[in-house]
Amino acid sequence: MKRIGLTSWIFIGMAGGIALGLLAPDTARQLGIISNIFLRLIKSIIAPLLFGTLVYGIAGGGDLKAMGRIGLKAIIYFEVVTTIALFLGLGAVNLVRPGEGMSLERTAAEAAVAQAPPTVASVLEHVFPTSIIDAMARGEVLQIVVFSFLFGAACAAIGARAKPVVSFAESLAEVMFQYTRYVMYLAPFGVGAAIAVTVASKGLGVLVGLGKLVVTMYVAQAVFVGVVLGAVMLIARVPVRRFWQAAREPFLIAFSTASSEAALPRALENMERFGVPKRIVAFVIPTGYSFNLDGTTLYLSLASVFVAQAAGIHLTIGQQLLMMLTLMLTSKGVAGVPRAALVILAGTLGQFNLPMEGAAVLLGIDAVMDMVRTSVNVLGNCLATAVIARWEGLELKPEVGSVLHGNP
Repeated sequence: MKRIGLTSWIFIGMAGGIALGLLAPDTARQLGIISNIFLRLIKSIIAPLLFGTLVYGIAGGGDLKAMGRIGLKAIIYFEVVTTIALFLGLGAVNLVRPGEGMSLERTAAEAAVAQAPPTVASVLEHVFPTSIIDAMARGEVLQIVVFSFLFGAACAAIGARAKPVVSFAESLAEVMFQYTRYVMYLAPFGVGAAIAVTVASKGLGVLVGLGKLVVTMYVAQAVFVGVVLGAVMLIARVPVRRFWQAAREPFLIAFSTASSEAALPRALENMERFGVPKRIVAFVIPTGYSFNLDGTTLYLSLASVFVAQAAGIHLTIGQQLLMMLTLMLTSKGVAGVPRAALVILAGTLGQFNLPMEGAAVLLGIDAVMDMVRTSVNVLGNCLATAVIARWEGLELKPEVGSVLHGNP
């Protein structure tokens, strides 16, 4: 039994929840408390995790000026490409509308604290916190992110004197990683209960919507790779065939394991053999693991609007753009967290008064979606090293004796 992984247990919990919702709907409806407890624990992760990871991510690398020209170019490239990924996901979910026909609802507690959907003016007014403690208590994600960025920059500016604070942020992030792992042990029960309640209350139609979301996700990721990353390769004059030979193995490792970390060693080695200087590979790929999550950001835009559609909540274009801004900020720095996308999504749903039940339902299919988004993350970071090298005016010449040497 111990050899069964968490992902398998989540699938088992999902199957059990579907069966219970169909065969014993009255009993299934009583399981809402289990999914609610799980979701409350997920929400408890958000504030300390964002603070710890962002502060350490900004200040832990030392003086921001030390990044130099390569660092600035990398950050610009990351933000442009992830923004395109967000908008591609937003376009796909509005075109296909996979959430229509479902009827997710907010819990009584969520409805009691619900506010009007945020507007541009309200977000601009409240984006800067008066108290970080108050922002954390109320789950104001944007305020936490803004405070953490400014706090981290201040730590970086004063250098060694901030070392104890930066060490605390690093330790806090590590503790929250472990805390998240503990919470995820409850995922099979939380997912099973959420699916059981949903199927018992809404019928099998909810599964049709989830299937449409998976298909939409895979097609959108394929379009991103073929069109967006393909165009980037042409613009930067990266040799397509030889690049694919270099990136194929880490891409497949990431897809099969759903782990960016598993693909990291091979990605570093292959891109250096591809002809990217070691100094660029060593900086860009690890930095990209926090700032260049193309597949994850595309998924988050799909999933968040999907939940709004499933809940029957109409979001204006302005509100959707604000949601994209929130996702763009909160998705930085938590790549190493188990089920990081769920944590980010939960924070965004709470910020925009969308039902947290959506996060639990999506977790049931998260393993299938995690494979493609993780592999696209890895592929995007491999390409980023080549783009930055070409931006620096370097030729991508493979190492002599490499299996990549001599290919067009």
